[in-house]
Amino acid sequence: MRRYWLLMLAITFSCMAGAASVKPAVESARTERYKFSPATVVDLAKRTAAAAYVPRRLEGNSALQQLSYDQYRDIRFRPERALWRNEQVPFRIELLPAGFLFQTPVKVSAVESGMAGELIGTPNMFALGPHVAKQLANQTLPLSGFRARTLLNSRSVWDEFLVFQGATYFRAVPRGGQYGLSARGLAIRTAHPSGEEFPAFTQFWIERPGANSSGIVVHALLDSPSTTGAYRFAIQPGNETVMDVDVTLFPRVDLDNIGIAPLTSMFLFDESERTRIDDFRDEVHDSDGLQVVTASGERLWRPLRNPTELQVSAFTAEAPRAFGLVQRSRRVSDYRDFEAKYELRPSAWIEPTSDWGKGSVDLVEIPTENETNDNIVTFFRPHYVLPAGKPWHISYRLRWNATPRITPSLGRATATRTGPTIDGKRRIFVVDFAGAGRNIEDLKLDVGASAGKLSHPTLQQNPLTKGVRASFELDPAGSSLVELRMRLLRANRPITETWLYRWTAS
Repeated sequence: MRRYWLLMLAITFSCMAGAASVKPAVESARTERYKFSPATVVDLAKRTAAAAYVPRRLEGNSALQQLSYDQYRDIRFRPERALWRNEQVPFRIELLPAGFLFQTPVKVSAVESGMAGELIGTPNMFALGPHVAKQLANQTLPLSGFRARTLLNSRSVWDEFLVFQGATYFRAVPRGGQYGLSARGLAIRTAHPSGEEFPAFTQFWIERPGANSSGIVVHALLDSPSTTGAYRFAIQPGNETVMDVDVTLFPRVDLDNIGIAPLTSMFLFDESERTRIDDFRDEVHDSDGLQVVTASGERLWRPLRNPTELQVSAFTAEAPRAFGLVQRSRRVSDYRDFEAKYELRPSAWIEPTSDWGKGSVDLVEIPTENETNDNIVTFFRPHYVLPAGKPWHISYRLRWNATPRITPSLGRATATRTGPTIDGKRRIFVVDFAGAGRNIEDLKLDVGASAGKLSHPTLQQNPLTKGVRASFELDPAGSSLVELRMRLLRANRPITETWLYRWTAS
């Protein structure tokens, strides 16, 4: 799962926002309009599922199919051609061409007054640099997605805050944030021995917002060999960018291994383990932990790891109240990387708004040697089969923010460190907590392990953070995998979230 192209493209395209010339906007290049309502996408998904799956690929344009990274970057949408640029609309839409890694062409349509019209990538919409000017001159380009801009951080700059491009991937940022992790419409057979299936959004419909609208609505059609789907995204950018997502799937086959509301991120290393890392920075990651609020209200925190072998973990037995991948390290000094700005990467927080039923929050951690690979995936996996031919509906809210808002507040783990004891026979674990006060006199350390033997549980004040430090030693006793669990109690009631960790001999 490559990620460098999304980051670099966002940077490249954002630099084009200041173009000065004004020409007719993109809406002049549309096909004939037709009636549209939310039922349009649901009906289309149902009809598509009843037919055999037909993969969509770029055809008849070898130049686009063979584009290199540098060549693809040389195709730039002209900002003056943005949809609604010359109208009293608080959002602008810019189209993204197919090519390079984006080999699945998509249709993008604008919806106004109940009528939809497809947007066409005409030659005058794109500025072609020297790497592609000869091959693609005067061509109408197929599309791979779109991005949206609004006055997010100031009243004078149209900031990019949302992009849909590639399979069912999409990303968003809150005010003051920067692109980081991605969301997906659906995951199918992730980390399964038979191989993962990547469904794709093949059509989008973007509703024209009113002059005073604070949000924008996007509809999408999903298609894959196993299922189709109708999606509706109601998106409101701001201090946190909030998406209300409505999904109806029409399985072509029995679906017994899917991921709902999947999130994809990158974790290379942090302060916990540095034995395999030779790097000038202290941490490198888009997210540093999985956070879950279970159905019973327990708060779980699982620090992410970059394992030497693929790891799959499952949490909860029924739908959680919420879960997400969170970036807690928010200081420049946490990373000491002045270019990547990992401290500005958003967290993504999922809240079910319908009954999801029994199932687990799964976490997939994939080994990686560099930060250009997305190696972390999490999603809700239903513990039941979605039968072929029967529609299935769910909804959820997706929040892009700095920190998920959870009440009432509990102490949270801010750092996890581990290393060998002096004799090398045991492992020391040290976890720092903030928000649990500084007084340790009446605190109890509640710690457990699935295997091995724990010893020397200790609590002490942390003068650096003005919080509490908890530590213990683990003797694996021959076990190759140990699941660890810890929290702080006062009067036998938890005052911190539950810290989880998977130790492996490798």
